[in-house]
Amino acid sequence: MKNEPMTTATYLEKLTKTLGAINCSEMDQAIDVIERVWRSGKQIITLGNGGSSMTALHFINDWNKSIYLSTKIPFKGRSLVDNMGLVMSYSNDISFQDVFVEQLKNILQPGDLVLAISGSGNSENVIRAVEYANQNKAVTLGLCGYSGGKLKSLAQHVVWVDVNDMQIAEDAHAIFGHIVMQRLCGYAV
Repeated sequence: MKNEPMTTATYLEKLTKTLGAINCSEMDQAIDVIERVWRSGKQIITLGNGGSSMTALHFINDWNKSIYLSTKIPFKGRSLVDNMGLVMSYSNDISFQDVFVEQLKNILQPGDLVLAISGSGNSENVIRAVEYANQNKAVTLGLCGYSGGKLKSLAQHVVWVDVNDMQIAEDAHAIFGHIVMQRLCGYAV
């Protein structure tokens, strides 16, 4: 039997169902972590692969500009995926599995936040970065989907989207970033 093609209504129904099942308390706690690190003047460092790398960049784009403009409090955000030359040189000269760890070795300070995004929760370079951050007195926050993978148990704080669909998980992660921005900007509900 042939599968029916995905329709907009079907996709949005699945997204709505997934969003309705998200643990809002877990998300609020994760936002509290981001806010504490930001207000302490530490760095917020994002990373991920594929679509999650674009989410990591999107977070920093929104947060650096909007939070600072709204509050006049510097937001020290950076992403480990925005310098393609650096990503490629570490991948080529050392390994893709260590592309984030090698960058963290150069910039990570105790108390900084490493926000790691992996839809599956099992991306090896993301896992190694979180392990390194944990070992070096950083705060770690993992955003994951599916069963949560290794990231769910390794990160100190987690936002888990319990869905076996990469695009739906990525949608929910992007929404999380927008919630962070609005809350830290002080937008009224």
